[in-house]
Amino acid sequence: MPSNQAPSRPEWHTFFSEAIRLVLAPLVLVFAGFFTANFVISGAYTWPRTSRTLALTLTVLILSYEFVYKEQLARQVSPERAKSVLLYSCVIPYLVGILVMFVLWKF
Repeated sequence: MPSNQAPSRPEWHTFFSEAIRLVLAPLVLVFAGFFTANFVISGAYTWPRTSRTLALTLTVLILSYEFVYKEQLARQVSPERAKSVLLYSCVIPYLVGILVMFVLWKF
């Protein structure tokens, strides 16, 4: 293979990365936002609940960075485009989960 030619990515890799970005990451982040807001609102700050919330937050950060942001950078897109994908696939679903918890808490 010539050195100036980039290796092609297998079709399954593209499908898998898009499935994570469009389905798995938003679902996980909606639930993470919901349960994080539930923890904050409840006021029951026991060590088991705190450690679960910290583990969930760490997992969400790793998922967002490794599987969404870095994957976009690996596709040779601009950092601004990678940040916008991170916003739409991760940050907005997380905020939606928080919003849903607050709405349910008010009822």
